[in-house]
Amino acid sequence: MPLLSFDHVSMAFGAEKLLENAELKLDPGERVCLIGRNGTGKTTLLRVLSGELQADSGDIWRQPGLRVATLAQELPADTTATAFEIVASGLEGLGTLLAEYHEAAVQLSHDHTPESMQQMERLQHELEARDGWRWQQRVETIVSRLQLPADTPLAQLSGGWRRRVLLGRALVCEPDLLLLDEPTNHLDLETIQWLEEELLEFRGGLLFVTHDRALLQRLATRLLELDRGILSSWPGDYAAFVEKKTALLEIEDRHNAKFDKNLAQEEAWIRQGVKARRTRNEGRVRALLALREDRRQRREVTGKADFILEQAETSGKLVIEAKKLQYAWGDEPLIRDFSTRIFRGDRIGLIGPNGSGKSTLLNLLLGRLTPDAGQVRLGTKLEIAYFDQLRERLDPEQTVLDSVAEGRETIEINGKRRHIIGYLGDFLFTPQRVRSPIKSLSGGERNRLLLARLFSQPANLLVMDEPTNDLDLETLELLEELLLDYAGTLLLVSHDRAFLDNVVTSCLVFESGGRIQEYVGGYSDWLRQRLTPTPVSTIKSKSTPVQKPLKPTAPTRLGHNERRELEQLPVRIEALEQRQRELHTLTADPLFYKRDQAAMAQQMTELRTLETDLAAAYQRWEELENRGGSSG
Repeated sequence: MPLLSFDHVSMAFGAEKLLENAELKLDPGERVCLIGRNGTGKTTLLRVLSGELQADSGDIWRQPGLRVATLAQELPADTTATAFEIVASGLEGLGTLLAEYHEAAVQLSHDHTPESMQQMERLQHELEARDGWRWQQRVETIVSRLQLPADTPLAQLSGGWRRRVLLGRALVCEPDLLLLDEPTNHLDLETIQWLEEELLEFRGGLLFVTHDRALLQRLATRLLELDRGILSSWPGDYAAFVEKKTALLEIEDRHNAKFDKNLAQEEAWIRQGVKARRTRNEGRVRALLALREDRRQRREVTGKADFILEQAETSGKLVIEAKKLQYAWGDEPLIRDFSTRIFRGDRIGLIGPNGSGKSTLLNLLLGRLTPDAGQVRLGTKLEIAYFDQLRERLDPEQTVLDSVAEGRETIEINGKRRHIIGYLGDFLFTPQRVRSPIKSLSGGERNRLLLARLFSQPANLLVMDEPTNDLDLETLELLEELLLDYAGTLLLVSHDRAFLDNVVTSCLVFESGGRIQEYVGGYSDWLRQRLTPTPVSTIKSKSTPVQKPLKPTAPTRLGHNERRELEQLPVRIEALEQRQRELHTLTADPLFYKRDQAAMAQQMTELRTLETDLAAAYQRWEELENRGGSSG
C-alpha cells in the first residue's frame, strides 16, 4: 500500500501553473529525489505533500495515521529555545513536556532544592501517564547521535549546527514519510556522510531535494522531475536522467519548430483577407485560432544562466604567502604552525568540520584578521571578490535591481557595457522579477543574486564560502565551468564533494589540534592520499557503530610519555564506551526515573561527561597516531 498518492493534482500561483494534473505515488522504503530548476515549485510541492498547503484541484490520498516529518530549506529566525527543546518539538503534544523535564533534570543536577524535587516528581508522573519515557530516550539518543549541544540556545549556534538541530527534530518522531529540502546545506562533510548512512537505513518513505550529486547518486532509488508544471518519474540514476532528458528536449525542439513553421504558413494565409474569410474556409480559420491558443499556452524551457566573470588586471605571480601562522579561540588552537604559498591560477579548496576554522583561515590569509603569531604577505595588484556564505550583505527590503545596480542603469563587464536588466537576465531574473524585493526570493534565487553582485566586480582573487547552497543542478554545473575557465586565483570553502573534485587543484584539510595539511587534487584525491583515515564521524548510531581502535605498533617521533599514552588510549576508550553503554541501558529503563533523585541526577551528569571525555580521547588518539602511530 502506498504512503501517499496524487490524482490529477493542480496548483497555481497567479497565472503561473506550478503543478498541472500531477500523478504521484510514494511507497514505503522508496528514496526519491525531486529535481528541477530553481523557482519551479519544488519547495511548494513539499509543502503540499506535508499538508501545509492545499492544492487547487485534484485528489491527494494519505495512508491513515501517516506520520510526516519535514526539514525546511530556510533556517529559522533566532530563537531562545535550546537545541534539546527544538528536537523535542518534533514530538507533537509531548515536546513541551519533555523539554520541561530535561530543564528540570539539569537544574536538579546543580541545585537540590525542595522546589526542584517537587517539580521533577510532578513531571515524572506526567510522563508516566503519557508513556513519555520511550520518547524521552528517543530525544536523548538523537541529541547524542548528532552531538548536539543540548542546552545551548539555537540563536548561539552556527548555520551548520542549526541544520543539525532541525534534522534531529525531523528524525525524532520516527516518521513514515520524511521530506527533506536541501538537507546538506550548511552541513560539514563528516555530517553529510553520517546523514547518508542514516538515510540508507531509514525504512520509511523518503523524498528529498538536493544539489549534492554525490548524495543523489548514492541515495536515490528514482528521480522525480518538476519541469514547467509537469511532474514526471525517471528510473535510474542522475547520469541516465541527463542523457534521457537531453534526448527528450531535442525531440521537443523539433516538434516545436515544425509547429511554428505550420503556424507561420497559416498566418501568412489569413493575411490574404477576403479569400481566407470565405465560408468554405471557416474550418481553416478555426484551426488557426486553435494553433494560436496552443502556441500561447506553450511553456518554453527556462533558459540557462549565462555567467560571465569580470576579470581584473593580472595579479603578481605570488598571491599569498603565509609563514608559521598561529591562531586560537580562547584556549582552543584553531590554526597551528601553518605555512603556505598560493600562486596565480591556483584553485584551492578548504575542507574541515564546521567550526574548525575555515572562515578564520580565509580572513587571516586576506589580512582581515591578525594572527596570534606568524605573518601573511599579500602579492601585488590583487583585486579580491568575496562570496558571503550567510548572505549578510543582502538587504531583504531592497529590490533585486537596486541590490546590483546601486543607482546605475548600465554595468561594464570585461570592457563591454550592459544594461543592468539584461545583465540580471543572464542570471535568470526576468524583467518582472528584478523589481521584486529580496525577501520574496527563494534560496536559489538569492544565491544567484549574490553571484550577480560578485561577478560584476573586477577580481583576480575569488574567495567563495559555500557558493553551491540552494543552486539547482544545471546552474551548479555552469558555475563549475566558469570557475574552470577562470584565469585568476580561487579560494573555495565547500562541502560539495563532486564540486570540489571538479574544480580545485589542491585542498587544505583541517586535521586535529589546529593542524592544516595540503593535499594535491580534490576531495577524492584527499581520501586516497591521507595516511591515517579519519573516522567518518564521532557520531555514533546503531546503523554505523564506531570501530574499536586496534592496538598501535610502536610509534615514531613521539616522546616516551606520549608513546605510553598512545598505547593506553584504546583501553581507555573501550572502558569509556563500556560505561556509556551501561548508563544508556540504565536510563532506558522507565524504573530508572523512580529511583533516588540525587543518584539519578548524578548518573545523568556522568553520561554527559562521558560523551565529552570520549570525544576528547578519540581526538587525542588520532592526533598521536597522525604524528607517529600506526593503525595496526
